Amino acid sequence: MKVGIAGVMKFNVIFPDKKYNIIYADPPWDYKGQSQHTKTKGSGGAKTHYNTLVLKDLKQLPILDIAEENCLLFMWASSPHLDQAIDLGKAWGFKWATVGFCWDKQKVNPGFYTMSQVELCLIFKRGKIPAPRGARNIRQLISSMRRKHSQKPDEVRDRIQLMFPTQTKIELFAREKVEGWDSWGNEV
Repeated sequence: MKVGIAGVMKFNVIFPDKKYNIIYADPPWDYKGQSQHTKTKGSGGAKTHYNTLVLKDLKQLPILDIAEENCLLFMWASSPHLDQAIDLGKAWGFKWATVGFCWDKQKVNPGFYTMSQVELCLIFKRGKIPAPRGARNIRQLISSMRRKHSQKPDEVRDRIQLMFPTQTKIELFAREKVEGWDSWGNEV
């Protein structure tokens, strides 16, 4: 299905025509056009690295069309976007559950109040937790060196795979294809 939302058309990709038990999303949060407070060459805000979307446009994505009755949404949120992330998860038809992962980037970013070093991957639920379950001893904290701008540690996807090895999975706003996962985004 072609997504016809003005902001989302920046992605110019066909939305999946399939249902998933696990949805893993790293929304391209808009920082109101702001750049980071840094003088490092090649740095800057998200807008200098990829197309961003405002919350209003993100909410219009037809996520329920691809979510199974029993589905978990794993969604990345930077600290300034926590309230928007919870709002977005609910707008997509999910209930807030918990923080799934806390990523220690091992480097700091400038922030308005404190030096930012962590990012959170939130969990939302639709229906029940998809069964059958895999590993139940997966740790929440991930300490992994920050790489390219906004590139998340592969270990998070690997841990989700261990938790739900047989479920259908998709990564939204993906930058690469990964075996066992469907991918949606303008960088794949």
